[in-house]
Amino acid sequence: MQDVSKKAAVLIEALPYIQRFRNAVVVVKFGGSAMEDPAHVNGVLEDVAFMECVGMKVVVVHGGGKEISRGMVEAGIESRFVRGLRVTCERSIEVVRRVMRTDINPRIVRSLEEKGAPARSLHGEDIFTVRRMTDVDPATGETLDWGFVGDPNDVRTEPIQAMLAEGLIPVITPLGIGPDGAVHNINADVAAAAVAKALKARKLAFLSDVPGLLRDPKDPESLISTLQLGEVDGLIKQGIISGGMLPKIQSCVEALEAGVRKVHMIDGRMLHSLLMEMFTEKGVGTEIVAAGV
Repeated sequence: MQDVSKKAAVLIEALPYIQRFRNAVVVVKFGGSAMEDPAHVNGVLEDVAFMECVGMKVVVVHGGGKEISRGMVEAGIESRFVRGLRVTCERSIEVVRRVMRTDINPRIVRSLEEKGAPARSLHGEDIFTVRRMTDVDPATGETLDWGFVGDPNDVRTEPIQAMLAEGLIPVITPLGIGPDGAVHNINADVAAAAVAKALKARKLAFLSDVPGLLRDPKDPESLISTLQLGEVDGLIKQGIISGGMLPKIQSCVEALEAGVRKVHMIDGRMLHSLLMEMFTEKGVGTEIVAAGV
């Protein structure tokens, strides 16, 4: 009976969150090494299926870094990263597109459907238009060019909204069309934030292979549980936010400034971390909130 009482207590704790977020649009970005272990993948998609079942309108944007890296090796292409983002040449983009469209995306859709959650693939080329991403290195003045990598200019929300209206979970590839008509890779964090902004989502959750934002990357106990939007610049200047975490946090900031209420950064390797962050008081990752939330 004690076990039954504990289970009931968990459900009661979740009840106000289920009520609060019924019909709310929640964008979930799924990537990193959390996608490498089948048990982790299964746990995350069980969480997504639960969220859909209790009335949340879930949109999934997935990455696929490790699988793409393996595809590059098989094709004899060396992976190169600048500021945590993959440099994508003309040969590379074909590998990225193939792995995303024919391997990762259909597998996620199939797994959700097996769990009773209706889902459908949505190719990023059908919703994202992008500008080619370049920058200037402040130290050298050199122009940095990531090749066929883009920043979203626009997101066509109609296909996403149509799927949500049908009760489907859109599963989106982070690919877009550039000004030259060519397919471009989009950092999955950036793509998810762009979708959340365009939909004015209630929540945006990043599931990856880190427990959240750490003050000391070597110390998991240094997790920052709640971060106010106004604190971000200071952490960037201190070097606490840097490397691959930088585009993720910048995407969080843009999403919050565009009206997303709350952004969560969660370790997808922790079983049911998404449910714990969404439906419990304490949570397990880092939440970033705008002033007044």
